[in-house]
Amino acid sequence: MERDTKEDLNLNEILLLRRKKLDDLRERGKDPFTIDKYDRTDYTQAIKDDYANYEGKKVSVAGRIMTKREHGKASFVDIQDVQGRIQVYVREDEIGGENYREFASFDIGDIVGVKGEVFTTRKGEISVKAQEVLLLSKSLQVLPEKWHGLKDPDLRYRQRYVDLVVNPEVKETFLIRSKIIKSIREYLDNIGYIEVETPILHTIAGGANAKPFITHHNTLDIDMYLRIATELHLKRLIVGGLEKVYEIGRIFRNEGMSIKHNPEFTTIELYEAYTDYHGMMELTENLIAYAANNVLGTTKISYQGVDIDLTPPWTRLTMVDAIKKYTGIEFRKDDDSLSAYAKAKDLGVDIERNASKGQIINTVFEEKVEEHLIQPTFILDYPVEVSPLAKRKADDPEFTSRFEGFIYSWEIANAFSELNDPIDQKKRFEDQLKQREAGDEEAHMMDEDYVNALEVGLPPTGGLGIGIDRVVMLLTDSYSIRDVILFPTMKPKE
Repeated sequence: MERDTKEDLNLNEILLLRRKKLDDLRERGKDPFTIDKYDRTDYTQAIKDDYANYEGKKVSVAGRIMTKREHGKASFVDIQDVQGRIQVYVREDEIGGENYREFASFDIGDIVGVKGEVFTTRKGEISVKAQEVLLLSKSLQVLPEKWHGLKDPDLRYRQRYVDLVVNPEVKETFLIRSKIIKSIREYLDNIGYIEVETPILHTIAGGANAKPFITHHNTLDIDMYLRIATELHLKRLIVGGLEKVYEIGRIFRNEGMSIKHNPEFTTIELYEAYTDYHGMMELTENLIAYAANNVLGTTKISYQGVDIDLTPPWTRLTMVDAIKKYTGIEFRKDDDSLSAYAKAKDLGVDIERNASKGQIINTVFEEKVEEHLIQPTFILDYPVEVSPLAKRKADDPEFTSRFEGFIYSWEIANAFSELNDPIDQKKRFEDQLKQREAGDEEAHMMDEDYVNALEVGLPPTGGLGIGIDRVVMLLTDSYSIRDVILFPTMKPKE
């Protein structure tokens, strides 16, 4: 945070004073950093929530000093732990003159252990009357000023450790995030899925159309890629007979950044044998509704002032029908790429002249329809050109049995009836290679081993990927993806 010269001078003096206090403690053999552990018996909020059982009880609490108010030979401090804050009343005649003088030198930000008795002050505030206060860690930095706090977003993301200390709502967001992920695991475990782990380092960047991060393996002397998806390894497990699998983990894509995109993010991908994308639709809406109910107690939420109802069933529209609904333009089976191009131009969509019909339809959808999909909606049946891993529709092979789930115009979920024809899969990989040769860095690479796995035999399978970070954004009413990732990607400050 920017400060004027006078403030900088004062800050430097404060920092020097804190280091001097530490030096004094060390000279007197009371270095707080030599303390290995502290026997805490209770937490702040638990004491306040169950005061009837705590009144008059001896407790041992620990936390960070957040406020300090001195009144001669008595002081009040608020200490903060993972649950919340509680007031501590410290009197010289209770802890002794020398101990009180030492306590008086403690600063806001210091971490202390307190042993004492629970009581209520004359003003009715539940507190701990200290019988011992022990310095456990000396804070050598200064927390942001009480009333203004840490508000600068860039500094908050860079110094998340300070953000969590001074902004309680931030801590609550990440506690909710943990509960959401726990709920997802619970739901899937209860219906027979098993959680697995697959490699993060890949020799082929596969499972999605995305630009990878590249690294080098020194021992093997080969370039490797941080995974852009978990899909292809998980489907290998279905081939191996594990019929219901899921993985929650980090994905890495060397692409743009926005309020909805971070180069590393968390997804869940899951695969189930003997079901299709309709089964995945039911699972998606039920899973997200379950998480919302578990964490918030309701499926009706408000996001950035917009009311959203997550209650199943969600709306279902094919991509072609959605385009017709929101633009009035209909793409027909007998359209070729030229007629599709003309329709896109009529809508003001700028697209390359040599684009295929499927690519045109997908671009029109992205530019003219997605913004309207506020309430939970499944968009079905994507063109085969943009779905290299999805099964073709038997009655219309230009399209695939694929859906994406949208909420607040964001893609939340992506799912297929998985392509299990190894001949068709290899042909699509070859088509993707041609796109790479034409300059598309995000086009899929050839994965011969995956084709070999399909030749061993993949049963009819439904697959699903959900963006965990975006679900957390929705359920915590967070504006930016950086607000739900503890340490978002940042350019280092010079």
